[in-house]
Amino acid sequence: MRGKILAAGLAMSALLSSPVWANEDLIKLSKDPANWAMQNGDYSGHRYSTLNQITTDNVGQLKVAWTFSTGVLRGHEGSPLVIGDSMYLATPFPNVVYAINLADEQKIIWKYIPKQDPSVISVMCCDTVTRGISYAEGKIFLYQADTTLVALDAKTGKEVWKVANGDAKNAETGTAPAMIAKDKVIVGISGGEYGVRGSITAYDINSGKKVWRAYSTGPDYEVLLDPEKTLSLGKPVGADSSLKTWNGDQWKIGGGTTWGYMAYDPELNLIYYGTGNPGTWNPVQRAGKDGKPIDQKWTMTHFARDPDTGVAKWAYQMTPFDEWDYDGINEPILADIDVKGEKRKVEVHFDRNGFAYTLDRATGEPLVAEKFDPVVNWASGIDLDKSSPEYGRPIRVKKYSTFAHGTDFDTKGICPAALGSKDQQPASFSQLTGLFYVPANHVCMDYEPFKVSYSAGQPFVGATVSMFPAPDKPERMGNFLAWDAGKGKIVWSKPEQFSVWSGALTTAGGVAFYGTLEGYFKAVDQKDGKELYKFKTPSGIIGNVFTYMQGGKQYVGILSGIGGWAGIGLAAGLTNPNDGLGAVGGYSGLASYSNLGGSLTVFALP
Repeated sequence: MRGKILAAGLAMSALLSSPVWANEDLIKLSKDPANWAMQNGDYSGHRYSTLNQITTDNVGQLKVAWTFSTGVLRGHEGSPLVIGDSMYLATPFPNVVYAINLADEQKIIWKYIPKQDPSVISVMCCDTVTRGISYAEGKIFLYQADTTLVALDAKTGKEVWKVANGDAKNAETGTAPAMIAKDKVIVGISGGEYGVRGSITAYDINSGKKVWRAYSTGPDYEVLLDPEKTLSLGKPVGADSSLKTWNGDQWKIGGGTTWGYMAYDPELNLIYYGTGNPGTWNPVQRAGKDGKPIDQKWTMTHFARDPDTGVAKWAYQMTPFDEWDYDGINEPILADIDVKGEKRKVEVHFDRNGFAYTLDRATGEPLVAEKFDPVVNWASGIDLDKSSPEYGRPIRVKKYSTFAHGTDFDTKGICPAALGSKDQQPASFSQLTGLFYVPANHVCMDYEPFKVSYSAGQPFVGATVSMFPAPDKPERMGNFLAWDAGKGKIVWSKPEQFSVWSGALTTAGGVAFYGTLEGYFKAVDQKDGKELYKFKTPSGIIGNVFTYMQGGKQYVGILSGIGGWAGIGLAAGLTNPNDGLGAVGGYSGLASYSNLGGSLTVFALP
């Protein structure tokens, strides 16, 4: 019966989908380096620009060209978009959208102010952030905190269509940007700390009509898995691959939310994205009927799906039966690199769990998986022996298992902390060096699970967490590093006092840019990490660096505005060290370096 329902759903999806090959408008716009047409620069998520006016030789001469106040005092993640002479940016809640004329003294062309119930703020896990807006075919796509997806006319700011993707009363929220693939606008869902069941949903770009929805957990026909054709570790997943790995109906409140960035390969016609933690954070409550660990698929997973139908081509679970909140949502980066002497088409993923994965992007098979922070201790490695029954799985260290010690036991010194060796802040792939440039955390935690009951719209965490700098380098909480994904090795690493929570940018001028939680905008040499420039912006930086060209001049910009998970104490006025899912105590020192304030700072050469 399930197979018939799945087949019927896929047939309907095929009928509704357009036969176009790719979104030609976005392809064209992203190939022009004068634009910053997508949140991560292009479909591959490289965050690399071929602009080379700013170089390692002259970057030290950068000056502030102009600034813009957003009027919102919460965490500013993501970045603006630049299309021709127009810039578009969105604020944290209430998600105001601005269109700015770059050719006319940054004059505001239009402003869109959504109408949202402010009660949604209370169910936004880790600040009221948005990770940006999207653009295609003359429309701006805003995914609001209350999960309303709005298409706006890019010239006028008028609503073209809008649709509710979820229900904020059940703690379903929207924080990630939409992915535009072909004629689909694809969005995920946030709320894993409230028992929200994760999904991604595709809407028609012209009408806003829902085309398909793929859940992270549940029966095959809802997860959109083909038991015989969807692969995991090179083999078919088989029937009921998710249902078999949950105790009873726990999958219905199982998390696996989808609040990260996505990528798209037009040649393979696959979209890539990750799923988050299973609910609750207390692993004891999620054990199997025999009291043993159970995988809880497909949380903590990277998926590759057909954008026309939503059907998964492959799924790879990084952290089966998660015990530490190591969400797998971090961005996929698609690249062609040398892996063990062979040119491979890969997806590279820097997971919260502290391992950097190089996956075959056609099959999802792991080729390389190594620690990108040496202090990672919850697992000694990833088993890549194809003949092993544990192939593709982490080799756990019992000492740091929160499940093995049980409810109400405080497991000490787990590395990384729940916010991971890297959270949502996207890395960059430089086509100049073939290396990946990674903003990273250097933070550990103590983790004490406790029993919790599910109630719709209420927190469903079930753990008390405290965070602190890794013991090897207590004077620092972050790194900015260069990574060789073919070898699985750190090339160089630059320490930072606090976590680097900003998205990186690399350019053909040989420069890598990023921002710090204290508010410094920095430029370093891609070859060795040597610092070439820094400037203190008005507030801590959790936004992503972007670049564009206007009037023959290259500009580099960054949103500053402290907040997000690391800065939630400042953003929300929290003081209890265990609040903010453990981040308030860990990042209490930020108050000595930064204050609230949302602003855009744009730099250029004199």
